[in-house]
Amino acid sequence: MTENKSSDKFLKGTFILTVASFVVKVIGAINWIFVSRILGGEGVGLFQCAFPIYFFSLTVSQAGVPVAISIITAERVALKDIFGAKRVFRISLFLMLFTGIFFSVLTYFAAQWLIDWQFIRDPRAYLSIVALSPTIFFVTFLASSRGYLQGWQRMTPTAISQIVEQIFRVIVMILLADLFLPWGLDYAAAGASLGALAGAVTGLIVLVYFHIKLNRDIEKTYGANLKPLPETQNESTTSIIKRIFKLALPVSAASIMLPVVSNLDLMIVPQRLEVAGYSVRQATELFGYLTGMAVPLVNLATILTASLAVSIVPAISEARALKDTARIFRQTAAAVRISNFVCFPAFVVVFFLATPIASLIYNAPGAGDAVMISAVSIILLGLHQVSTGVLQGLGHTTIPMINMVLAAAAKVVLNWTLTAMPALGIMGAAWATAADMGVAAFINLYFIYKYIGYKIEMGQLFKTICAAGAMAVVVKFFYDLTVAQWQMEILSTFGAIGAGCVVYVATLALIGGLLEEDMARIPMVGKFGIKIFRKLGIFKS
Repeated sequence: MTENKSSDKFLKGTFILTVASFVVKVIGAINWIFVSRILGGEGVGLFQCAFPIYFFSLTVSQAGVPVAISIITAERVALKDIFGAKRVFRISLFLMLFTGIFFSVLTYFAAQWLIDWQFIRDPRAYLSIVALSPTIFFVTFLASSRGYLQGWQRMTPTAISQIVEQIFRVIVMILLADLFLPWGLDYAAAGASLGALAGAVTGLIVLVYFHIKLNRDIEKTYGANLKPLPETQNESTTSIIKRIFKLALPVSAASIMLPVVSNLDLMIVPQRLEVAGYSVRQATELFGYLTGMAVPLVNLATILTASLAVSIVPAISEARALKDTARIFRQTAAAVRISNFVCFPAFVVVFFLATPIASLIYNAPGAGDAVMISAVSIILLGLHQVSTGVLQGLGHTTIPMINMVLAAAAKVVLNWTLTAMPALGIMGAAWATAADMGVAAFINLYFIYKYIGYKIEMGQLFKTICAAGAMAVVVKFFYDLTVAQWQMEILSTFGAIGAGCVVYVATLALIGGLLEEDMARIPMVGKFGIKIFRKLGIFKS
């Protein structure tokens, strides 16, 4: 009974975060439709030149601490040490105060230096960097608050705050980009950057409410006078800080690799595109296609696996604290199956409909090549996200960091080599990104096998690949046939996606690739799906 409740809580949290992430991504995608039309490829490129700098500073300032808070909180709550959980959170907020201020100020004053030293090749990106710098301070508190609430396996606060944050971010982004456009693309891109600040402040206000609500629930359940457990009663602040840093530093270092890789892309990709024969403006535009259009589509396709990665950390931390190795294995296997189930059809859609999708969403058919090759990253990113969450929940936070370094080294070599080839150009950079995710994912899976004995179920994977292959045939055939007859690209695109998804699920069900135990744990829709498949004879009554 305990196992089922724990699994239900884990997948319920995943479902809540997935729905929220989907809403956030849809809002973001709609946002980029308007922003791309306002700024164009060149303006988006300017924004993307500044964003890796902001992302790097943000990651260094807070990335590892929220995960550490989530892990420690989940352990303390599992052992009924509520006093200790709250104390860890207070100490972490104190740390975030200093790091947030430091990196906000550092980013502001480093903006001109980055341009002077040609780290950023287009000087027009200066205003965007400056506009993003104060956001770092607020996001550090935002992320820490989410980590603490996630440690309680309360994902609703994160979900609602993400939606509110995105709504205000998008509104301000569009309004200011359009308002500042008459002053020039650099001012318009800076105006768009200010949307992040508006979103962070409003998201933080939402989380304050949920913290108050959590404290009220704690008082009702455990009483107002909480006391530490005997074994932690004399634990010093220094020892708690050491534990936080022991968990946080490797996670932070691994997370830093994302903005490091983004900054390496910023340094290498436009320069190597120039070697391939493109002008500075053309290289900036192509870079905008990849980072501002293709990458968001990849992230949209992996919203469920990103949610899995967040919710699986406290779930596995709780099981580890209770020494329930069987639950750890089952949760890991379910997470990987769900990742493959979602990511393979997403890959098919983005790969075979790359150009029409780029045209419909961004009004940029030129982004089709970058989108198509980036589709390969969907499957690999999903595995990487889930496997990283599992390792972090197991307490092995150093391993993903090392793996990210190895993967980044491979990406640098491939970026330098492939992007400069005239036959590949921006597609070379997209292939390098896919390789980056693949290397990190498979090394992660090796260590998961080493620690808990789990390895990918090859029979299940083969069935998923077969269903995805059938889907690919239908998607390609349906689109090519109907676009010629209907002369309506939007109908052909969505029709191909719908037909392909039906064939994918039907094929997977017929060949035994859908497991009733996985479907039973999916909130809301799981029981309904089981009834349908039982009527069809796919599941036994």
